[in-house]
Amino acid sequence: MADHYGKNIPKLGFGLMRLPGKGVGIDVDQTGAMADKFLAAGFTYLDTAFVYPGSEAAAKKAIVDRHPRENFLLASKLNAGIAVTERAAKKQFATSLERSGAGYFDHYLLHALQENNVRRYDKFHLWDFVLDKKEQGLIKHVGFSFHGKPALLDQLLTDHPEVEFVQLQINYADWENPDVVSRANYETARKHDKGVVIMEPVKGGRLADPPEEVKKLFKDYAPDASCASWAIRFAASLDGVITVLSGMSNMEQMENNLSVMGDFKPLNDEEQHIIAQAQKILGNSAAIPCTACHYCTEGCPQSIPIPDIFAAANKQLSGGQMAQAKDAYAAAVKDTGRASDCIACGQCERACPQHIQVIDNLKKCAEMLEK
Repeated sequence: MADHYGKNIPKLGFGLMRLPGKGVGIDVDQTGAMADKFLAAGFTYLDTAFVYPGSEAAAKKAIVDRHPRENFLLASKLNAGIAVTERAAKKQFATSLERSGAGYFDHYLLHALQENNVRRYDKFHLWDFVLDKKEQGLIKHVGFSFHGKPALLDQLLTDHPEVEFVQLQINYADWENPDVVSRANYETARKHDKGVVIMEPVKGGRLADPPEEVKKLFKDYAPDASCASWAIRFAASLDGVITVLSGMSNMEQMENNLSVMGDFKPLNDEEQHIIAQAQKILGNSAAIPCTACHYCTEGCPQSIPIPDIFAAANKQLSGGQMAQAKDAYAAAVKDTGRASDCIACGQCERACPQHIQVIDNLKKCAEMLEK
């Protein structure tokens, strides 16, 4: 394989989508303490986006205002899917720069490309737009994040060889998932000699707490290793990886990831075999494969907390805990829409990067949890 951009970037990235909360906002002090520890350990890659509520502003207060700019790499993203006009789409860049106070972005991505939105990026001339910003020195490296199928990815990388890297959802549970197609997308990116930034390596936290059968596999081999560490190491062991983003929400998660990646060792053959066993087990799971990204909730006319409902349902679907599932569901919908309030408008399914059949699953959740 040819060299790829970013091969010398440390292999753990700090995803700023699931930051610790304080009241209805982000706990900036705790975020700052986590970032301090992250940077002190020699890691540099920080990832935010225009559509992550409060994230860019928190990055300014917790990181940009407190650390020399040359000490970290900041990535943000432009999401054409939420823009009504070309002007509105392009304005996201200026807004992100202002909110983050970064001066420039080390990495800037066109966000969440897939079959149902890719034409909008062409229609709004956003490929040329980000290259123009790069020429101005406001962007150092251009990429895009992707949630579609390999054929589209291959076409995009053929049409846009100027792209320096791709951000893909890769984790061991989705490696052969026909909806997420992690392996096929990864192989497509590498065929074009593009480095890969990995998102969702722990599948929105689900692989930090997998089914008991999977936990036993891991604990029998390495009693002191966390389940999340297996997921992070699987992703980081792949050839061509620039960095693996972990959306850390507390100091414990940060410290665990630093302990694993500070002295990173790729999976050995025996560990790869254990991962293969875990993949077989998870292939039989009835759980809804939601990663709690909340893209689906932004435009829901019924204000249904879809990820929270699915998380509640999964307590029963993957763990057989009906009482706990119903309690979690009641808490999730206390002041919001219920699963049965869905009007099947379809906006959630168009937004879902996991391609989940949200409408059908909400019906199942209502039948299971509202009795």
